[in-house]
Amino acid sequence: MAFSQRTTLISHHRTHSGKKPYQCCQCDQAFSLTISIIYHMRTHTGEKPYQCRQCEKAFLQNSDLIKHMRIHTREKTCQYNLCDKAFSMNCYLIKHLRTHTGEKHINVDNVTKLSH
Repeated sequence: MAFSQRTTLISHHRTHSGKKPYQCCQCDQAFSLTISIIYHMRTHTGEKPYQCRQCEKAFLQNSDLIKHMRIHTREKTCQYNLCDKAFSMNCYLIKHLRTHTGEKHINVDNVTKLSH
């Protein structure tokens, strides 16, 4: 794996070494990445800077807003190969898989991530 910046390489090494130099000042949790502590601090402050323009629901991270927007756009990114049903989020797909298997823990080998 190659990294264009030294800081990115250092951050990557932390995932393997277990070093967590960023500690929350309000609880005992520690993190290996700066962005992780930023997201974590929002759980203490209640800050949710990413807001849906259609329903005004707010999120801690932009990636969560993007996933949420699939509800409004009806975009389906997860598909079950055995019955060709598609879903907007992985959690809906897993719920559907349980109708086939009855199992609580699902093997997702037959799941296809659809391209955008």
